[in-house]
Amino acid sequence: MKAVILSAGQGKRLLPKTSDKPKCLLPLDGRSVLSWQLEVLAANGVDRVTVVTGYGADLVDEELAGYRREHPGQQVETLYNCDYATSDNLVSCWQARAEMVGDFLLINGDTIFEKNALKRLLAGNGRPVTVTISRKDEYDADDMKVCLEGERLVRIGKDLDLQKVDGESIGMILFRDRGGAWFRDSMERALATEAARRRWYLSVIDTMASAGEVWTCSIAGMAWQEIDYPADLEEADRLVKDCRLGLSL
Repeated sequence: MKAVILSAGQGKRLLPKTSDKPKCLLPLDGRSVLSWQLEVLAANGVDRVTVVTGYGADLVDEELAGYRREHPGQQVETLYNCDYATSDNLVSCWQARAEMVGDFLLINGDTIFEKNALKRLLAGNGRPVTVTISRKDEYDADDMKVCLEGERLVRIGKDLDLQKVDGESIGMILFRDRGGAWFRDSMERALATEAARRRWYLSVIDTMASAGEVWTCSIAGMAWQEIDYPADLEEADRLVKDCRLGLSL
């Protein structure tokens, strides 16, 4: 199994902490966000990882040089998105399209999650596209919300009707079999317009969902945290310190 991690952004909402490093390198109990992600991937047998970089790419390369020495069995490479400052993560995805062949994971670079959450996702039934979701009592404007029919994804986006929301995306998607080719083709069609350079890749997943073949996997009750604001970083640090990721380091 392989993974693509989107880590090109600076994380301006975390300034000044990200003034000299990208968000993916912020420390959680002495290790970077990226390092924790890679450890969880390794614990689930994900042995090939491509990290899409942008802001502070040289620092990410330096971090990964040390990580590779400690984990020689996991192949971790970087792919530089030279347009990171003028585009959103749909362009980062497109930069990594050559890696999106066969079965693979697509993961946001600012999300940590416990080992068993990924284990549950990988144990699914082989559907072409599976979006990992969680649930809570209330959702805010920044949550990437989802609407479902059973386990099937109907809509995904930040501006959905709160009365129809059934959960939120955690920023991890599993593609199997023809799912990757379908995603690549859908991205190519979306990027035919210049405005798409400022779109999230999940807007493409939202369009794909209309075909009725995008599914979800709920990890409700399991530990995970998206890191957008200082309070998120503090919560992620608590999860790691409390050993909530299920790793034995």
